[in-house]
Amino acid sequence: MRILFTGILVGLLFFTSLAEIKISKKEKGEINSLLDKQVVAWNAGNLEKFMETYWNSEKLSFVGSRGPTYGWQATLDRYKKGYPNKAAMGKLKFTILNISKIDKKTVLVIGKFELAREIGDLSGHYTLVIQKIKNEWLIVSDHSSAEN
Repeated sequence: MRILFTGILVGLLFFTSLAEIKISKKEKGEINSLLDKQVVAWNAGNLEKFMETYWNSEKLSFVGSRGPTYGWQATLDRYKKGYPNKAAMGKLKFTILNISKIDKKTVLVIGKFELAREIGDLSGHYTLVIQKIKNEWLIVSDHSSAEN
């Protein structure tokens, strides 16, 4: 009987640890606000302001069609090269497909981006890892892939 009870207890603890960590309405609002800041900055043609939502660290990672880039400055330089002016940047729109909490300070966001541009529209999907660092949500990893 003792072995059965121990087995049930271990099983309950195991399945409890697998339970999804819930993201609060407040946290969802903060993540949405971060993404809204990105859209506003992008649509104003302000890449420096857009980058304020990213972790200013050499550990920041960005993965796009040309492979990975590491570091905040290198990521900003990559954006400037790929989007040298407002015409290339166009108007950005995000659609969030899923927000899930990985742990107490880490959120995973999967979404779709659309750029309406005179030089040709661009769209694709993104995966963001966002962490709470010094009481502020910041993007620590971004994987964005455009559709052809």
